[in-house]
Amino acid sequence: MSNIKLFESKKVRSAWIEQDQKWYFSIIDVIEILTDSTVPRRYWSDLKKKLKSEGSEVYEEIVHLKLEAPDGKMRETDAADTSTLLRIIQSIPSPKAEPFKKWLAKVGYERMQEITDPAQGLDRARENWQKLGRSEKWIQQRMTGQEIRNKLTDYWKEHGVKQGDEFALLTNVIHQEWTGLSVQKHKQVKGLKTHNLRDHMTDAELIFTALAELSTKQIAESDSAEGLPQNIVAGKKGGKIAKDARLALEAKTGKKVVSVENFLPPSQKNKPIQ
Repeated sequence: MSNIKLFESKKVRSAWIEQDQKWYFSIIDVIEILTDSTVPRRYWSDLKKKLKSEGSEVYEEIVHLKLEAPDGKMRETDAADTSTLLRIIQSIPSPKAEPFKKWLAKVGYERMQEITDPAQGLDRARENWQKLGRSEKWIQQRMTGQEIRNKLTDYWKEHGVKQGDEFALLTNVIHQEWTGLSVQKHKQVKGLKTHNLRDHMTDAELIFTALAELSTKQIAESDSAEGLPQNIVAGKKGGKIAKDARLALEAKTGKKVVSVENFLPPSQKNKPIQ
């Protein structure tokens, strides 16, 4: 299960590996936070060489996981579990090291609570969005959309679609159909780079995304879609239902649903690419 965690409003790509019962975190993201480096990959490359030359066992415990890259695609990146990450942090001089260690411990504790009581995970997501200034209406729409999304991906998992690249491909098929844009192009329109697109959607964009994914799931079930090719067909059909609704609304209001709006603070806003 891939996820995005927030440390002081900065993202840390992560994945919960069920068979290990562990969180794994993107080392690049952690280094960027701790060092404020503009080239964290180079910093990590140099640090890896240093660790390897010192014969550190940490180097052997690094794993490669597919996490969402800035271009929206799932790409392999170096990741580490909590204990390995703590040892890596010891090699990084940073005033943020101690707060980050406490944050790691909190993430682990919260995951154990969520396994016992899944509702706590939803409560924490709501709290995070509230801290980021989202309205209650927006939060409710975001959570409803996520529930619909989860039911769709559950269907995919149970009907021969592979997590990772195939999930990303199907998501893009649905998105392209209803918006006329790829996920990456939509992010560019909003001036986003590494951010989660859905966390920067307007109310209308969230609603139409949910409609497209709900329609896709129901069509897939009706057609008994199995495997990637058949689910691509279902995705196009589901996306078209949302597209037709979008076009009808735009014709009535004269206002485009796909928006350049985002929730970035002024200092982080990028110029939208039209």
